[in-house]
Formats: sequence, C-alpha cells, structure tokens
Amino acid sequence: MAVRGWEGALREAREATGFGGEVTDRTVGAVRAVVRGDRRSEFERELGALGGGGAFEAFLDHWWTQVLADAAGDEQARERAVEFADLAIALRVRAEGGPTHTAAEVERMIMGPVS
Repeated sequence: MAVRGWEGALREAREATGFGGEVTDRTVGAVRAVVRGDRRSEFERELGALGGGGAFEAFLDHWWTQVLADAAGDEQARERAVEFADLAIALRVRAEGGPTHTAAEVERMIMGPVS
C-alpha cells in the first residue's frame, strides 16, 4: 500500500518500527515548544539562518528527529525513536517523489571520493 501524506508515513513507520512514543507535530511551532532548553539557541540560530529550497525541510526533519530522541526515556527508546523518525521522513520524501538514499550512499556523498 502506498503511503499517502505525512499521516500515512507516520502510521507506516510506527507499524514497521514498533515505536509507541509521543510524536511531536512536525512544525516549527511544535518543535520550538518542546526543544530542550540547552538546544533552544542552536534551534533559533539555525532557523534564522535558513535559505530557500530544501534547507527548510532538512532543518525541520533534523529538529523533529532531535526532539523525539530527546524525549525518549533510555538509550533503547532513543534508538527506536530515531529509527521511527528516519523511516517516517524517508517515506514522506518517497511519497512526494523526492530522492531517497541509503545511509551508505549518504556517507559516500559526505565523504567524497576516496583517493
């Protein structure tokens, strides 16, 4: 079954990962409201420096994942929250026709060619 929209991505990611934690809405206001105090200035600084294009979506994906991870009770719950967030984001991007990459592909893009 094809994922339809953000709610569909969340539902499919929950089913696939078994994540049962609270999910913050993926909006600037919702994330801002729950971002940890020691991270708030970094959040605001990054938000203020955003350019156009896909930068906003990448920013929101990063901070949404961060607040889910920060809300987790222990390391295992944190790992499950990150796994859930990563999958939900990938499903949303795929449903919107955007590019998706494996972790290995992303690492190669970041590291560049090895000489």
